[in-house]
Amino acid sequence: MKLMNYVNGQWQDKPDAKYTAVLNPANGEELAQVPLSTAKEVDDAVLAAKAAQKKWAKVPAPKRADYLYEIGRLMKQKKEELAQVLTKEMGKVIEEARGEVQEGIDMAYYMAGEGRRLFGETTPSELADKFAMSVRAPIGVVGLITPWNFPVAIATWKSFPAIVAGNAFIWKPATETPMMAYEMAKIFEEAGLPPGVANVVFGSGSEVGTAMIEHPDVKVISFTGSTETGRKVAEAGGRNLKKVSLEMGGKNAVIVMEDANLELAVEGILWSAFGTAGQRCTACSRVIVHKDVKEALQNLLLEKTSVLTIGDGLDESVKVGPVINKGALEKIHSYIGIGQEEGATLLTGGKILEEAPHDKGHYYAPTIFTDVAPDMRIAQEEIFGPVISIIEVGSFEEAIEVNNSVIYGLSSSIYTADVNRVFKAQRDLDTGIVYINAGTTGAEIHLPFGGTKGTGNGHRDSGVAALDVFTEWKSVYVDFSGKLQRAQIDNDI
Repeated sequence: MKLMNYVNGQWQDKPDAKYTAVLNPANGEELAQVPLSTAKEVDDAVLAAKAAQKKWAKVPAPKRADYLYEIGRLMKQKKEELAQVLTKEMGKVIEEARGEVQEGIDMAYYMAGEGRRLFGETTPSELADKFAMSVRAPIGVVGLITPWNFPVAIATWKSFPAIVAGNAFIWKPATETPMMAYEMAKIFEEAGLPPGVANVVFGSGSEVGTAMIEHPDVKVISFTGSTETGRKVAEAGGRNLKKVSLEMGGKNAVIVMEDANLELAVEGILWSAFGTAGQRCTACSRVIVHKDVKEALQNLLLEKTSVLTIGDGLDESVKVGPVINKGALEKIHSYIGIGQEEGATLLTGGKILEEAPHDKGHYYAPTIFTDVAPDMRIAQEEIFGPVISIIEVGSFEEAIEVNNSVIYGLSSSIYTADVNRVFKAQRDLDTGIVYINAGTTGAEIHLPFGGTKGTGNGHRDSGVAALDVFTEWKSVYVDFSGKLQRAQIDNDI
């Protein structure tokens, strides 16, 4: 199957386009061919989006929301089909894939509800016979750049608020997982979204992504990916005075105090560290544990890790799927040597699974290091794979300090029965998301998603906060006095 760009409500079949294969990471089978578009295709998409957005912005927001309700209905109808495609191209186990599609459904209905809100503010004027208010206004054409690890959820976090706010968008999905974008474009078409409001252009970040970032008519760039790439996006956006929203890396930790429920903590750690084969920006990659329970926690983690089933995510019994590609395998494995050279002790894993039934895919054994110092590279750098580093601490205060010692600030977690520690932790943990007695993953769509420091630049996906990315504030003054009134001067009322 050859995928096609979706521009101005039309499927763009370009026989002379260059293509690259989309491969199933579980078994290496070819799933599709995806076009490697050029700046010319981006120009075409921007032209279509710019024309469509002028009309779309004048559609009442509740009517714009009706399209999202229909998109959500279609996603719900096709949920299992979408989940199957997601697992095939990305690798995550089918249970997780269903959950990701459900997140997109939830976001459709949630943002559709904002069509009857999009609240501004009214405020008293300092002058007589004058009315003052602020309203949200659409920005125009926005560019969405999404990663391969959550090819549906993250795309809906960005596209649905853009739609309801009155913008048109160009979406560049990751070349590793374009099939979900293709399926979503078909849903946009079936839902009757006006031509040009939603456009999908496949291609590389260096070609298509750069063209979007540099295009003068693309007013907003919303990017999710690595911190290194995010910095480049921010630099280019700054030069062109674009609004740039960044959601980037993480080095997330679960803190386990001496009074924690260890069984519960281990469940949360395993789900957070090895779900999606550790390929989440919110994945737990550090376990900061009090010295009094370190040995007990470590033994329980080893016991539970040893029985995890690894394989093709379409198998309902599998708990850990493949990583995305060979390059990811090699990067993950390189950190095993780094950790051992730094003096960490490898407890389990630390190897590429190359024998049947794993020989045709990209599988990495769930890995646990112990005796890890907070300043080791494996405790500081994002590995993006199923690797945990256990760090021992002697106090609550030290645990907070270790948690905050990395350049990232996305998600953190603490297991404790002490309510005073709970409130201190939610105040002092320097991350955009804090979990109490739960792992580092599980964000819900009606709260802001994003982080501090090297994880983001102050904007948020999801929740009402996402509307701040895709709208501008407009202040409106209505003077019905019938005379000239000057604020700060003629304010004797």
